[in-house]
Amino acid sequence: MKVADCDQMREIDQAAIHEIGIPGIILMENAALRVVEEIKNILGEVNYKSIIVFCGKGNNGGDGFAIARHLFNAGANVLVVLIADRNEVKGDALTNLQIIENLGIKIVQVVDEVHLEEIAASLYLCDLIVDAIFGTGIKGNISGTVADIIQLINYSGRYVVSVDIPSGINGDTGQICGVCVNADTTVTFALPKVGLLNYPAADYVGKLVIADISIPGSIIERQNININIIEKEYIKGLIPARYSNSNKGDYGKIFIVAGSTGMTGAATLAGLAAIRSGSGLVTVGIPKALNAIMEVKLTEVMTFPLEDEGRGTLSHSCIHQIIEKMNKADVMVFGPGLSTDASIPDILKDVLKQSDIPIIIDADGINALAKNINVLKECKCPVVITPHPGEMSRLTGLGIQHIQANRIETARNFAKDWNITVVLKGARTVVALPDEEVFINCTGNAGMATGGTGDVLAGIIASLAGQGLGVSKAAIAGVYIHGLAGDISAETRGEHGLIATDLIEALPSVIRQLVAGN
Repeated sequence: MKVADCDQMREIDQAAIHEIGIPGIILMENAALRVVEEIKNILGEVNYKSIIVFCGKGNNGGDGFAIARHLFNAGANVLVVLIADRNEVKGDALTNLQIIENLGIKIVQVVDEVHLEEIAASLYLCDLIVDAIFGTGIKGNISGTVADIIQLINYSGRYVVSVDIPSGINGDTGQICGVCVNADTTVTFALPKVGLLNYPAADYVGKLVIADISIPGSIIERQNININIIEKEYIKGLIPARYSNSNKGDYGKIFIVAGSTGMTGAATLAGLAAIRSGSGLVTVGIPKALNAIMEVKLTEVMTFPLEDEGRGTLSHSCIHQIIEKMNKADVMVFGPGLSTDASIPDILKDVLKQSDIPIIIDADGINALAKNINVLKECKCPVVITPHPGEMSRLTGLGIQHIQANRIETARNFAKDWNITVVLKGARTVVALPDEEVFINCTGNAGMATGGTGDVLAGIIASLAGQGLGVSKAAIAGVYIHGLAGDISAETRGEHGLIATDLIEALPSVIRQLVAGN
């Protein structure tokens, strides 16, 4: 599903109105009807229910006025709170305001703090609140009486439905404009907005309902929107098929260069994740001094001792071994637990120069890449990098705070500039492709914020690529499956005690469900 920024959504609306000829007030009516449908789903019967609708002066407020009318006609006790001077309401919003005035719906106009006590008392007595104060066009921070009202809404403890976007969210960035309505449900129209999916705003959205308001698909397609939500239906179609007449060589040979003293766990997790995701053959290249440990840890995954001069971390002399093994593999993972030893950047440089197979660079491989990012210019093979924000900071020189506030832009620019696939990990992982197409993942939970889950992700992506998916599709499917494994694990184990091994154990069930179409 496509995800629009605010300018794109405005252009879509205007094209529907001026080119297709759908009057704006019809779009407003359709939006109101969709919100009322959702309110009925929440409350059941709205007859005699007490509902307060907070409206601003713009089109979002116009939606609110129309919502109030339909609720009133359905028998609800409706109070409309207009947070603006009535004379500022124009156009279609004014038409809907005049209708509810003619119907005799109670309206309280609030332009200062005089009515705040009355509103506070009403909030504690109502059954549901509708937030139609600000739409996607909000600029700057909210202050004064409006901020006070939003705080009253949030402190009321009542169920809140936001119209299109919770008031106070920047629709493009997901940043909070000083204060924000904390919605239980947000009904957004035609397409989700970028800001609804980004943090911190995602914490304020609640359940996200995407409502059709009759905007033609051709208008949306013409925008060439390149931001997408990763959907289950899409991922189902990407799961590699299994055939009766096949053997282990048909499902990918994965070579993982990983591990150092104290970090054999990273190598283990990546290897097990790859084999549990469907790979036919997985080999972990490990510093020679640690091979005996890995032989104990791994059964189905093979090990390959690499020269380490007895130090427990790779030495320059292992490069020829890695190249030889790499040339027999279908996909390579480089980095989990390799350490920051001075030899690692040189090894990575030679690997990237000589590889013809896809390489997934993770963890210490990314730290090594940051030492000589220009090696990507000499690279002939497809590359996927899987940085967390700290690693992305080292790659770009940008601050972590800036990256987190601009996750999509940061990932997209880096993918385009270096012609690679970027998987920027974190809440709502972003997958950015070299052609500037971006995919946002909505699976996963806070329980996955624990050591080793990134190593699992690298193994999953490599496995899918080895089974025949292109690296970009493997990255997209990998982050979705990884997050879903975390969600399924959290259902039975909770988030607090979740560990990376739990995700690996869940992988077969996750993939089975996707294959079965569940």
